Amino acid sequence: MSTSNGRKKIFGTDGVRGTANVEPVTAETALKLGRAAAHVFKNLEAMARGFGKHKIVIGKDTRLSGYMLENSLSSGILSMGVDVLFIGPLPTPGIAYVTRSLRADAGIAITASHNPYTDNGIKFFRADGYKLDDNIEDQIEDLVFSGAIENIRPAADHIGKAVRIDDALGRYIEFAKASFPRGLTLEGMRIVVDCANGAAYKATPCVLRELGADVIVYGNTPNGTNINENCGSMHPEQMCRKVVEHGAQLGIAHDGDADRVILCDETGNLIDGDDVLVISGLDMLAQGTLLEKTVVGTVMSNAGVDAAIKGAGGRVIRTAVGDKNVIDEMLRNGFNLGGEQSGHLIFRDYSSTGDGLVAALQILRIMKTKQCLLSHLSRQWTRYPQLVTNIRVREKKPFEQLDGVLQLVGQAEAELKGDGGRVLLRYSGTEPKARLLIEGKDNETLQRWSTKIASAIQKQVGI
Repeated sequence: MSTSNGRKKIFGTDGVRGTANVEPVTAETALKLGRAAAHVFKNLEAMARGFGKHKIVIGKDTRLSGYMLENSLSSGILSMGVDVLFIGPLPTPGIAYVTRSLRADAGIAITASHNPYTDNGIKFFRADGYKLDDNIEDQIEDLVFSGAIENIRPAADHIGKAVRIDDALGRYIEFAKASFPRGLTLEGMRIVVDCANGAAYKATPCVLRELGADVIVYGNTPNGTNINENCGSMHPEQMCRKVVEHGAQLGIAHDGDADRVILCDETGNLIDGDDVLVISGLDMLAQGTLLEKTVVGTVMSNAGVDAAIKGAGGRVIRTAVGDKNVIDEMLRNGFNLGGEQSGHLIFRDYSSTGDGLVAALQILRIMKTKQCLLSHLSRQWTRYPQLVTNIRVREKKPFEQLDGVLQLVGQAEAELKGDGGRVLLRYSGTEPKARLLIEGKDNETLQRWSTKIASAIQKQVGI
């Protein structure tokens, strides 16, 4: 990967990601990243946050390649005189929390989120559990690409040691339960849970059962290669069927690292991140707990979100796509609720990153306290018709270099603008895809323009 000025770049919009055992997701590069990251974090603070040496937490999801990457990262970190704390498979938000809980100097999540098992990635967290600032990523990259890290080697008696933390899962379970009101239970509720054969396969069912729910769980038998395979938040159809089949009040589907969640109401209808933002935002506005009366969404958020929050006396601020952009905006201005349509929800009163389990618990809290079905809560707002098309591409050529594409976008915008519609065209930061979002009041018009624009892209750079 490289930037427009030709400078090599490892970090994308959400850490390092790609096909496992293909650059940059190789054992060799992971070793270098571990060495560079250890050096950078060690020098951010002269004194370790906890007792003894500086420490870095390493957790992962359930992919087969996680073993390879955690050992390579660990070797690099240890060689720089920094200790490693292995916590095994745990949701990404759990890794962020345990990093804070253990007073480590940084955390690493080995995951490719919602991607298939053949992919993997590396995400870094600061000591406070938030994702890395761009300038720290740049320092790590510079050390790797300049080769400077090769000249920095502590003496043999300063090499770090690795230990396994056995209670990491228990720590995260108690943390998640603490986001649910003390004294309130889920007794009498039947919940279907799809763990995507990923990192939440133990945590989410355990938390819900300890809070009193009757839990029907699947996607909880990871084997290293079945993560996200026809299950989880990317394939929620089975969850919806099971909710109706079992007469459940709620369905919960995670992605592979459980930093996102897609829900299902008792009738089998999907409830996405926009629904959660509205339901939670309206509740927090009513309770007086929504800081600055502001919800942070992204450019993908439905226009109906703005209308619902504004109608209740609040406002919506939009960022570029990516939960890191949402979190950065929340930190800059002191907001406490934000998220993406895809199911990354950040309740900053509880968590420093997107947390699918915490988000589900907040919806369950509202359902229990209001004694209200989720289908009723979701009717508090009206969704504008929105069509999202994903086009697989062989290269991410700038759209202005594609013949006629931006002209078509301009024509579509001109026609849709009168109805409050819009067009958003961008490349995915994590997958070889162009994403086209068209929003307006007439489905037929949306379909017509989506077909025209997607076909123009497909002909020129499509796979």
